[in-house]
Amino acid sequence: MGFYQKVYDSVMKIPAGKVASYSQIAMLCGNPRAARAVGYALHKNPLPGVIPCHRVVNQFGRLAPAFAFGGEERQRCLLINEGVVFTKDGFVDMERCRWNETHKT
Repeated sequence: MGFYQKVYDSVMKIPAGKVASYSQIAMLCGNPRAARAVGYALHKNPLPGVIPCHRVVNQFGRLAPAFAFGGEERQRCLLINEGVVFTKDGFVDMERCRWNETHKT
């Protein structure tokens, strides 16, 4: 299985109301140094709306400034609608909303 497919399979496992970081997905895919490649794979998401790429944020909970499927505000709305909590500074509350998957795909 190729790296992009591993990314998509991992992201599909993130439940509504939870988020993962790019580096977390890279680790799950067996390549912990490939966080940027995860971002690129999600930018090329072949099934927007099916593969929930909006649930992936940076390690501090910052949204993607260039979210490929509607921009940062679209990503924020999708996450809020799923119950993701944001801090006063506008970042995802990673303490409360980080997905705790630890198994490799």
